[in-house]
Amino acid sequence: MKKILPLSLLAALCAQSAYADTVQDNNGFIADSHLNVLLRNAYIDRNYKPDGVRTREEWGQGLIANFTSGFTQGPVGFGFDALGQYAVRLDGGRGHSGAGGIDFFSQDQDGRAKSDLAKFGATAKMRISKTVVSYGTQAPELPILTADSSRLLDETYTGFMIDSQEIDGLDITAGHFTDEQQKSDDSHNSGLHGLSFGGARYQFNDRLSGSLYASNVEGVLNKQYLGMTYRQPLAPEHALIFDFNGYKSRLTQDYANTLDTGRSNDIWSLATSYVAGIHTFKLAYQQSNGSTGYNYGGYRKNGGVGDGGNTIWLSNSYWSDFNGQGERSWQLAYSVDLSGLGVQGLSYDVAYVRGDNIQTSETTNGHEHELFNQIQYKVPDGVAKGLKLKLRYSVLRVSSDASSYNVGGNEVRVYVEYPISIF
Repeated sequence: MKKILPLSLLAALCAQSAYADTVQDNNGFIADSHLNVLLRNAYIDRNYKPDGVRTREEWGQGLIANFTSGFTQGPVGFGFDALGQYAVRLDGGRGHSGAGGIDFFSQDQDGRAKSDLAKFGATAKMRISKTVVSYGTQAPELPILTADSSRLLDETYTGFMIDSQEIDGLDITAGHFTDEQQKSDDSHNSGLHGLSFGGARYQFNDRLSGSLYASNVEGVLNKQYLGMTYRQPLAPEHALIFDFNGYKSRLTQDYANTLDTGRSNDIWSLATSYVAGIHTFKLAYQQSNGSTGYNYGGYRKNGGVGDGGNTIWLSNSYWSDFNGQGERSWQLAYSVDLSGLGVQGLSYDVAYVRGDNIQTSETTNGHEHELFNQIQYKVPDGVAKGLKLKLRYSVLRVSSDASSYNVGGNEVRVYVEYPISIF
């Protein structure tokens, strides 16, 4: 009894301390509410090189309105979020749309792309201490499940999520989704039946962090992820960064049969970056092993996995992901932040990636290479503060004996984004 009382008192004091911290951070439902609008004009053109593969292009104007409420005050706080998305097609009608990698506007049965899209979602949430439970429209950004926000409108899911940060440096996330709304359509018919996931990220210190996650897509696959990042300061504005990412996947037999492939894949990448002031130099290696390539993204109704269009946190992922069966790839990249030269908001990235040892039904040594270029400018101040212009040009070439895995060509992306904070 003497031991139980102090332990009970300690638990109560810890709970009271956590609640006090939460109260200090909680200004109330209204005061902590925000409404942000993103205007996005996006254009992607893919000029495929193989004969008989038609050039695809899409251009559209999108609007994404995101309302985030605060929480009601008290030991248990309640709130809700809302998301509204609208897009209108400016170009890319019949004969030009339909590339899976662009995916701005879905096609009707006659091959004509939708002329506009309107999507809405809402999320109810509850917070206890530093743990938030939510249900509704979700857009997770986890290495095991990343909703794609890199196109005209955003991909979302419907379901339950819990995020807990009760321990300093530790962020635990878990959830279960029963629906996926593709970024290019306003209906809820992507074919996903169930997706469960969980894991954690831990910041060991100011130099080292690690992540471990797992997921299950019903009837498709099980997947695990491990990530580690270490930063070693060398001198003022100089540092070495080591970044490791790895996935282990196991397909169900039925899903493997639909792809006519094996069931297992292990893929990993290791990148070393040297930061010297405004310059960053990167060298990376990536390798895929197993009886199939790394499978992710897409939509279940089209034979995809359904676990998010950006669920590939690997170093060598640009236009091509360099994730074929047996593929190994090397990357050399350079980035410069021209703000250090007096041009505030301007940056440039260039990368060259070469992959080989791709295994297909025609070869055991297919190969591909990509040259990636991107220039970006973000207005630093004034009336147009935050306006971002991004121009990207990629050249991808794939050997003919690996055409069943990937298709080469030239790609142009032009994005203009303007964020507006309403309140």
